[in-house]
Amino acid sequence: MLAGGIGYLFWYHEWKYSLPTPVPQNYVDVKIGQHIDIDGKIAAANGKPAFIHFFNPDCPCSRFNVPHFNSLVRKYGKQIDFSVVVVNLNKSKTYTAAEIQNKFDITVPVSFDTTIESACGVYSTPQAVLLDADRNMYYRGNYNRSRYCSDAKSNYAQMAIDSLLNNDAKPVFSQFALKAYGCQAAFCTK
Repeated sequence: MLAGGIGYLFWYHEWKYSLPTPVPQNYVDVKIGQHIDIDGKIAAANGKPAFIHFFNPDCPCSRFNVPHFNSLVRKYGKQIDFSVVVVNLNKSKTYTAAEIQNKFDITVPVSFDTTIESACGVYSTPQAVLLDADRNMYYRGNYNRSRYCSDAKSNYAQMAIDSLLNNDAKPVFSQFALKAYGCQAAFCTK
């Protein structure tokens, strides 16, 4: 029974988050290069690319990802408009933008507009969306192959940012970059 309990805890805290997030039945794919109409919902289009971090404060994967996201903001904050979209909060808990910013040391605008989630084709957290200056989808996917974001060779979000800012050819990413992993946005509450 003890081994079963330990196995369950391992599964709950590690293994289940390493499996791809199931694609919702009503999912509408948003293609790379597609224009994303989010004017007035996040930082105004000012000629800079936009990076949107999809975040659920009740999702362990999202919480593990905050330091990595904040490091991207510190490194690229002058070149890119960063914002956070909080999706599918536990309905018994309510947060304000200031609470999210204070609790997770986030220094960028926070939105609760769930239409941004569907406009970008996001159905799990954490997810990164990078839009070029014209608000066309440049990258949508994972930050890294590992939730600890420690491997530079699979630091997908940063690779996409570098590629866009340097006007390089778009990198070709593996399935680990583009398949959604983490908490299913429509159902994750813890």
